[in-house]
Amino acid sequence: MDNFGRLYIVATPIGNLQDMTFRAVDVLRNVDIIAAEDTRHSARLLQHYQIVTPMVSHHQHKERESSLALIEQIREGKSVALISDAGTPLISDPGYHLVTAARQAGIAVVPLPGANAAITALSASGLPCDHFCFEGFLAAKTGARERRLHALQYEPRSLVFYEAPHRILASLQDMQAVFGPERECVVARELTKQFETFLFGTLAEVTQQVAQDTQQQRGEIVVIIKGYNSREQSLSVATLHVLEVLKADLSAKQAIALTAKLTGAKKNTLYKWLLDHKE
Repeated sequence: MDNFGRLYIVATPIGNLQDMTFRAVDVLRNVDIIAAEDTRHSARLLQHYQIVTPMVSHHQHKERESSLALIEQIREGKSVALISDAGTPLISDPGYHLVTAARQAGIAVVPLPGANAAITALSASGLPCDHFCFEGFLAAKTGARERRLHALQYEPRSLVFYEAPHRILASLQDMQAVFGPERECVVARELTKQFETFLFGTLAEVTQQVAQDTQQQRGEIVVIIKGYNSREQSLSVATLHVLEVLKADLSAKQAIALTAKLTGAKKNTLYKWLLDHKE
Protein backbone atom coordinates (compact mmCIF):
# COMPACT_ATOMS: atom_id res chain seq x y z
CA MET A 1 0.00 0.00 0.00
CA ASP A 2 2.92 2.36 0.69
CA ASN A 3 3.86 2.27 -3.00
CA PHE A 4 0.36 3.19 -4.12
CA GLY A 5 -0.76 6.68 -4.90
CA ARG A 6 -3.86 8.16 -3.25
CA LEU A 7 -7.39 8.94 -4.30
CA TYR A 8 -8.56 12.40 -3.22
CA ILE A 9 -12.28 13.26 -3.15
CA VAL A 10 -12.34 17.00 -3.75
CA ALA A 11 -15.41 19.19 -3.29
CA THR A 12 -15.68 22.09 -5.73
CA PRO A 13 -17.90 25.22 -5.72
CA ILE A 14 -21.60 24.88 -6.52
CA GLY A 15 -21.65 28.30 -8.15
CA ASN A 16 -19.37 30.95 -6.70
CA LEU A 17 -15.78 30.07 -7.61
CA GLN A 18 -14.53 31.83 -4.47
CA ASP A 19 -15.91 28.96 -2.39
CA MET A 20 -12.96 26.76 -3.36
CA THR A 21 -10.78 25.88 -0.35
CA PHE A 22 -7.02 26.51 -0.21
CA ARG A 23 -6.42 22.82 0.40
CA ALA A 24 -8.52 21.80 -2.61
CA VAL A 25 -6.53 24.11 -4.90
CA ASP A 26 -3.26 22.73 -3.53
CA VAL A 27 -4.33 19.11 -4.05
CA LEU A 28 -5.58 19.71 -7.59
CA ARG A 29 -2.27 21.39 -8.47
CA ASN A 30 -0.15 18.56 -7.11
CA VAL A 31 -1.90 15.30 -8.02
CA ASP A 32 -0.95 13.50 -11.22
CA ILE A 33 -4.47 13.23 -12.63
CA ILE A 34 -7.83 14.93 -12.11
CA ALA A 35 -10.82 12.68 -12.83
CA ALA A 36 -13.69 15.03 -13.74
CA GLU A 37 -17.37 14.36 -14.35
CA ASP A 38 -17.21 16.73 -17.34
CA THR A 39 -13.77 17.93 -18.37
CA ARG A 40 -15.18 20.82 -20.41
CA HIS A 41 -17.22 22.07 -17.46
CA SER A 42 -14.32 21.77 -14.99
CA ALA A 43 -11.87 23.50 -17.34
CA ARG A 44 -13.25 26.90 -16.26
CA LEU A 45 -12.55 26.16 -12.59
CA LEU A 46 -9.01 24.97 -13.30
CA GLN A 47 -8.29 27.98 -15.50
CA HIS A 48 -9.54 30.34 -12.78
CA TYR A 49 -7.03 28.88 -10.30
CA GLN A 50 -4.26 28.36 -12.88
CA ILE A 51 -4.26 24.59 -12.39
CA VAL A 52 -2.64 22.72 -15.29
CA THR A 53 -2.94 19.14 -14.01
CA PRO A 54 -4.11 16.73 -16.77
CA MET A 55 -7.80 15.83 -16.66
CA VAL A 56 -9.58 12.62 -17.68
CA SER A 57 -13.29 12.04 -18.01
CA HIS A 58 -15.10 10.12 -15.27
CA HIS A 59 -18.85 10.35 -15.94
CA GLN A 60 -21.72 8.11 -14.92
CA HIS A 61 -22.17 6.41 -18.30
CA LYS A 62 -18.68 4.86 -18.26
CA GLU A 63 -17.90 5.01 -14.56
CA ARG A 64 -17.08 1.32 -14.12
CA GLU A 65 -14.65 1.26 -17.04
CA SER A 66 -12.85 4.47 -16.13
CA SER A 67 -12.64 3.35 -12.48
CA LEU A 68 -10.58 0.30 -13.47
CA ALA A 69 -8.15 2.44 -15.46
CA LEU A 70 -7.77 4.94 -12.62
CA ILE A 71 -7.20 2.22 -10.03
CA GLU A 72 -4.40 0.79 -12.15
CA GLN A 73 -2.70 4.18 -12.33
CA ILE A 74 -3.00 4.65 -8.58
CA ARG A 75 -1.47 1.20 -8.08
CA GLU A 76 1.47 2.41 -10.17
CA GLY A 77 2.03 5.24 -7.70
CA LYS A 78 0.06 8.08 -9.26
CA SER A 79 -2.31 10.19 -7.20
CA VAL A 80 -5.79 11.00 -8.51
CA ALA A 81 -8.25 13.73 -7.50
CA LEU A 82 -11.92 13.09 -8.19
CA ILE A 83 -14.16 16.12 -8.82
CA SER A 84 -17.74 16.49 -10.01
CA ASP A 85 -19.31 19.33 -11.97
CA ALA A 86 -20.19 21.07 -8.69
CA GLY A 87 -20.25 20.23 -5.01
CA THR A 88 -19.08 17.06 -3.28
CA PRO A 89 -18.45 14.01 -5.50
CA LEU A 90 -20.69 10.94 -5.02
CA ILE A 91 -23.56 13.02 -3.58
CA SER A 92 -25.93 12.47 -6.54
CA ASP A 93 -22.80 12.49 -8.71
CA PRO A 94 -20.39 9.84 -10.08
CA GLY A 95 -17.67 8.30 -7.92
CA TYR A 96 -19.22 5.42 -5.99
CA HIS A 97 -17.62 2.67 -8.08
CA LEU A 98 -14.22 4.34 -7.99
CA VAL A 99 -14.19 4.81 -4.21
CA THR A 100 -15.45 1.26 -3.63
CA ALA A 101 -12.79 -0.18 -5.93
CA ALA A 102 -10.09 1.90 -4.21
CA ARG A 103 -11.16 0.69 -0.76
CA GLN A 104 -11.18 -2.92 -1.93
CA ALA A 105 -7.70 -2.48 -3.41
CA GLY A 106 -6.30 -1.09 -0.17
CA ILE A 107 -5.79 2.38 -1.64
CA ALA A 108 -6.00 5.38 0.68
CA VAL A 109 -9.07 7.52 0.01
CA VAL A 110 -8.70 11.09 1.29
CA PRO A 111 -11.82 13.31 1.46
CA LEU A 112 -11.55 17.10 1.24
CA PRO A 113 -14.65 18.83 2.65
CA GLY A 114 -16.28 21.68 0.83
CA ALA A 115 -19.39 22.90 -0.93
CA ASN A 116 -22.57 20.84 -1.01
CA ALA A 117 -25.94 22.10 -2.26
CA ALA A 118 -28.06 20.08 0.18
CA ILE A 119 -26.22 21.31 3.27
CA THR A 120 -26.02 24.88 1.96
CA ALA A 121 -29.78 25.00 1.39
CA LEU A 122 -30.61 23.31 4.67
CA SER A 123 -28.47 25.71 6.70
CA ALA A 124 -30.49 28.71 5.51
CA SER A 125 -33.91 27.04 5.24
CA GLY A 126 -35.25 27.82 8.69
CA LEU A 127 -36.50 24.23 8.92
CA PRO A 128 -35.21 21.71 11.49
CA CYS A 129 -31.73 20.56 10.48
CA ASP A 130 -30.58 18.63 13.55
CA HIS A 131 -32.01 15.53 11.87
CA PHE A 132 -32.62 15.30 8.13
CA CYS A 133 -33.01 12.78 5.34
CA PHE A 134 -31.25 13.34 2.00
CA GLU A 135 -33.23 11.83 -0.88
CA GLY A 136 -31.40 13.28 -3.88
CA PHE A 137 -33.34 13.21 -7.15
CA LEU A 138 -36.82 11.70 -7.26
CA ALA A 139 -37.80 9.44 -10.15
CA ALA A 140 -38.59 11.16 -13.43
CA LYS A 141 -41.78 9.16 -14.00
CA THR A 142 -44.87 10.24 -12.07
CA GLY A 143 -45.85 6.81 -10.74
CA ALA A 144 -42.44 5.99 -9.30
CA ARG A 145 -42.12 9.50 -7.88
CA GLU A 146 -45.50 9.25 -6.13
CA ARG A 147 -44.65 5.84 -4.66
CA ARG A 148 -41.45 7.20 -3.15
CA LEU A 149 -43.23 10.23 -1.71
CA HIS A 150 -45.89 8.01 -0.13
CA ALA A 151 -43.11 5.98 1.50
CA LEU A 152 -41.80 9.22 3.02
CA GLN A 153 -45.17 10.63 4.07
CA TYR A 154 -44.65 10.03 7.80
CA GLU A 155 -40.88 10.59 7.91
CA PRO A 156 -40.29 12.89 10.94
CA ARG A 157 -36.96 14.28 9.69
CA SER A 158 -36.64 17.18 7.27
CA LEU A 159 -36.58 15.84 3.70
CA VAL A 160 -34.01 17.19 1.25
CA PHE A 161 -34.42 16.66 -2.50
CA TYR A 162 -32.63 17.77 -5.65
CA GLU A 163 -34.83 18.45 -8.66
CA ALA A 164 -34.37 19.26 -12.32
CA PRO A 165 -35.90 22.54 -13.53
CA HIS A 166 -38.22 20.88 -16.07
CA ARG A 167 -39.68 18.64 -13.32
CA ILE A 168 -39.83 21.04 -10.36
CA LEU A 169 -43.48 22.04 -10.77
CA ALA A 170 -44.71 18.46 -11.26
CA SER A 171 -42.71 17.30 -8.24
CA LEU A 172 -44.06 20.08 -6.01
CA GLN A 173 -47.60 19.25 -7.11
CA ASP A 174 -47.04 15.59 -6.24
CA MET A 175 -45.54 16.57 -2.87
CA GLN A 176 -48.56 18.73 -2.13
CA ALA A 177 -50.91 15.85 -2.99
CA VAL A 178 -49.02 13.38 -0.78
CA PHE A 179 -47.77 15.51 2.14
CA GLY A 180 -50.72 17.91 2.19
CA PRO A 181 -50.93 21.59 1.17
CA GLU A 182 -50.08 22.88 4.67
CA ARG A 183 -46.72 21.12 5.06
CA GLU A 184 -43.88 23.66 5.31
CA CYS A 185 -41.52 23.81 2.35
CA VAL A 186 -38.45 25.68 1.10
CA VAL A 187 -37.27 25.82 -2.50
CA ALA A 188 -33.66 27.01 -2.87
CA ARG A 189 -32.51 27.86 -6.38
CA GLU A 190 -29.15 28.78 -7.92
CA LEU A 191 -27.34 28.69 -4.57
CA THR A 192 -24.25 30.95 -4.28
CA LYS A 193 -24.92 32.33 -7.79
CA GLN A 194 -26.09 35.76 -8.95
CA PHE A 195 -29.78 34.83 -9.01
CA GLU A 196 -29.90 32.82 -5.77
CA THR A 197 -33.45 32.67 -4.42
CA PHE A 198 -35.26 31.05 -1.49
CA LEU A 199 -39.02 30.49 -1.49
CA PHE A 200 -40.57 29.86 1.94
CA GLY A 201 -44.09 28.83 2.91
CA THR A 202 -46.52 25.94 2.78
CA LEU A 203 -46.41 23.52 -0.12
CA ALA A 204 -49.55 25.16 -1.51
CA GLU A 205 -47.98 28.63 -1.35
CA VAL A 206 -44.60 27.64 -2.77
CA THR A 207 -46.12 25.54 -5.55
CA GLN A 208 -48.26 28.51 -6.56
CA GLN A 209 -45.23 30.83 -6.64
CA VAL A 210 -43.27 28.40 -8.83
CA ALA A 211 -46.25 27.92 -11.14
CA GLN A 212 -46.72 31.68 -11.58
CA ASP A 213 -43.04 32.58 -12.05
CA THR A 214 -41.21 30.60 -14.73
CA GLN A 215 -37.90 32.03 -13.48
CA GLN A 216 -38.34 29.74 -10.47
CA GLN A 217 -38.34 26.78 -12.86
CA ARG A 218 -34.74 27.35 -13.97
CA GLY A 219 -31.29 26.46 -12.66
CA GLU A 220 -30.14 24.09 -9.93
CA ILE A 221 -32.85 23.45 -7.36
CA VAL A 222 -33.02 22.05 -3.82
CA VAL A 223 -36.37 21.32 -2.18
CA ILE A 224 -36.69 20.89 1.60
CA ILE A 225 -39.89 19.59 3.19
CA LYS A 226 -40.50 19.78 6.93
CA GLY A 227 -40.80 16.35 8.52
CA TYR A 228 -44.10 14.84 9.58
CA ASN A 229 -45.42 15.92 12.98
CA SER A 230 -48.64 14.21 14.05
CA ARG A 231 -49.53 17.12 16.35
CA GLU A 232 -49.54 19.46 13.37
CA GLN A 233 -51.62 17.22 11.11
CA SER A 234 -55.20 18.03 12.07
CA LEU A 235 -58.44 16.38 11.03
CA SER A 236 -61.70 18.31 11.28
CA VAL A 237 -63.93 17.86 14.32
CA ALA A 238 -66.67 16.48 12.06
CA THR A 239 -64.32 13.89 10.52
CA LEU A 240 -63.09 12.75 13.92
CA HIS A 241 -66.68 12.45 15.14
CA VAL A 242 -67.56 10.20 12.20
CA LEU A 243 -64.47 8.08 12.82
CA GLU A 244 -65.21 7.70 16.53
CA VAL A 245 -68.84 6.72 15.93
CA LEU A 246 -67.95 4.12 13.31
CA LYS A 247 -65.02 2.76 15.31
CA ALA A 248 -67.39 1.87 18.14
CA ASP A 249 -69.18 -0.73 16.00
CA LEU A 250 -66.72 -1.60 13.23
CA SER A 251 -63.13 -2.77 12.91
CA ALA A 252 -60.50 -0.07 12.56
CA LYS A 253 -60.02 -0.94 8.89
CA GLN A 254 -63.74 -0.72 8.14
CA ALA A 255 -64.15 2.50 10.14
CA ILE A 256 -61.26 4.14 8.32
CA ALA A 257 -62.52 3.09 4.88
CA LEU A 258 -66.05 4.32 5.53
CA THR A 259 -64.90 7.57 7.14
CA ALA A 260 -62.67 8.28 4.16
CA LYS A 261 -65.58 7.63 1.81
CA LEU A 262 -67.96 9.85 3.76
CA THR A 263 -65.63 12.77 4.54
CA GLY A 264 -62.96 12.71 1.84
CA ALA A 265 -60.18 12.36 4.41
CA LYS A 266 -57.18 10.26 3.41
CA LYS A 267 -57.07 6.73 4.75
CA ASN A 268 -53.39 7.07 5.66
CA THR A 269 -54.10 10.18 7.73
CA LEU A 270 -56.99 8.49 9.53
CA TYR A 271 -54.89 5.39 10.22
CA LYS A 272 -52.00 7.47 11.59
CA TRP A 273 -54.40 9.43 13.82
CA LEU A 274 -55.75 6.20 15.28
CA LEU A 275 -52.21 4.96 15.95
CA ASP A 276 -51.25 8.21 17.66
CA HIS A 277 -54.39 8.15 19.84
CA LYS A 278 -54.51 4.46 20.62
CA GLU A 279 -55.55 3.89 24.21
